[in-house]
Amino acid sequence: MKHTTINKSILYIFSLIILGVFSQAHAQQDPQFTQYMYNMSVINPAYATSEEGVLNLGGHYRAQWVGLEGGPNTASFFGHAPINEKMQAGVSFTNDNIGDIINENNVYADFAYVLQVSEKAKLSLGLKAGVTLFEANFTGLELESGNTSTDNAFNENISKAFPNVGMGAFYFTEKFYAGVSSPNLLTTEHLESENGIATTGVQSIHFYAMAGYVYPINERLKFKPALMLRGVGGAPLAIDITANVLINNSFEAGIGYRVEDAVSALVNFKIAPDLRIGYAYDYTLSNLSNYTSGSHEIFLLFDINIKGLSNGFDRSPRFF
Repeated sequence: MKHTTINKSILYIFSLIILGVFSQAHAQQDPQFTQYMYNMSVINPAYATSEEGVLNLGGHYRAQWVGLEGGPNTASFFGHAPINEKMQAGVSFTNDNIGDIINENNVYADFAYVLQVSEKAKLSLGLKAGVTLFEANFTGLELESGNTSTDNAFNENISKAFPNVGMGAFYFTEKFYAGVSSPNLLTTEHLESENGIATTGVQSIHFYAMAGYVYPINERLKFKPALMLRGVGGAPLAIDITANVLINNSFEAGIGYRVEDAVSALVNFKIAPDLRIGYAYDYTLSNLSNYTSGSHEIFLLFDINIKGLSNGFDRSPRFF
């Protein structure tokens, strides 16, 4: 009997899944974004703006390792707004899909309390709470060894829900920000030991540190470096460095480097006073480059002036 086999790309992806989820994994990396500075509220509940009366909305989509069958696809949506001068609230949704087999949805509500620490600086302290919906669908999956029915690890589909909480701090002025956060403080097991097989996948605690600065070169040109550190037990520290240039507060372009992983090109446009769209391309530096043409990201940011209190769209820290 002839069996359909999966190619080397699928095997590589599955080895990542098995190592990270099914085979006594001790850490699982959260989804990553190259344009993290425009997606900040997803990872830091303390992220805040100084734009009272403005509802900040955004969407982000990443297709990772394009050309590699089963490569991850991640989408997020977020919205947040000041309640008053000292409180801000928001919601975020993230979907992470790996090869239409692993599907994870994260739905969170955020709350931040903002302190005025100096004339020009504020410190925000935030909490995040929500649920993770995890699914593994093995229907129709075939391995090189034959039918999955011979492997107990793939006999049953999985659907589970896990509560989670996070916290963070975010210091910002009109030209600088720095923050730390841990968006998932509860360690949860996605899979448990079943049928005599150790199948433990742990959602481990992640830690983030981020910083960015806007340096005005002249009236039309601004230099915008940014840094993101992402750590989780059992995995190397991930370091993202970006350097963008903003021209006339409308067009932005830059480069990025994820240490020992990828180099990136970033660009975004303000296509309307309250609307900005952006794109990023990652070129993979690891040996995965033999199987993929790279990764692609797009984002959309939209601000709604709900109370007519905005003092200027470009003052918002979301442009960091």
